[in-house]
Amino acid sequence: MKKTYVFLAALGILVVGAVLIASLYFNNRNINQDRFSVTGSGTVYAKADIASLTIGLKTETKKTAAEATKESTDKMNKIVDEVKKLSVEAKDIKTTDYRLNPVYNYTEKDGQKLIGYEVTQNVTLKIRNLEKIGDIISKTTETGANQVGNINFTIDDEYELKNQARGLAIEKAKEKAEMIAKESGIKLGKITGVFESSINYPPMMLDYSNAKMESSVVANQAGGIAGPSIEAGQNEVKVEVTLTYEVK
Repeated sequence: MKKTYVFLAALGILVVGAVLIASLYFNNRNINQDRFSVTGSGTVYAKADIASLTIGLKTETKKTAAEATKESTDKMNKIVDEVKKLSVEAKDIKTTDYRLNPVYNYTEKDGQKLIGYEVTQNVTLKIRNLEKIGDIISKTTETGANQVGNINFTIDDEYELKNQARGLAIEKAKEKAEMIAKESGIKLGKITGVFESSINYPPMMLDYSNAKMESSVVANQAGGIAGPSIEAGQNEVKVEVTLTYEVK
């Protein structure tokens, strides 16, 4: 008799468990079926107001590491001084690469032979006055820079622009939801969820890495190297918003 009670109790627990599982399954199924999501995107355009530019130099091969280091230090100090004269503050000048490398020559007779050392050094500038970019390139190359590149343009404060893009994205998502509801015959309820994603496009990149500035470059009236024309153009700020609606 006792075994019968145990069996019936166990059977009852299994039945209750099965009912709960089925209830949860169908409730989740109904919840998923009663939801409808749409995505809208908003885009605004604005002129860039910040430029980032890498200026660097690579020394010729020197017999000793000390000679290569001294040449690099002397030239880079002059480059940085020139940049500061063009209204780039010290906080916006950052060393991003410094390498002292041995240089080898290989021949079948002697194999690999050390012939000297060279230094590669780069600084990245944050330029807030975009009209100075051409002057910075020309003046630094006159001073000894022989590597210029990785220029990109950004917007310093995108907060208001993202707000505008977000508003457009929500408006478009709502328009899309209303159109789909009208065409399909469903009835939209309240919005139950919002998901946002920002889309960042890669900045404009110009690479003149390892480009030597030859003396044949056209000179300006002052006798120096003419500054190149660098155009910032416009940046795109885009936000995507997904709205989830209840379906009545």
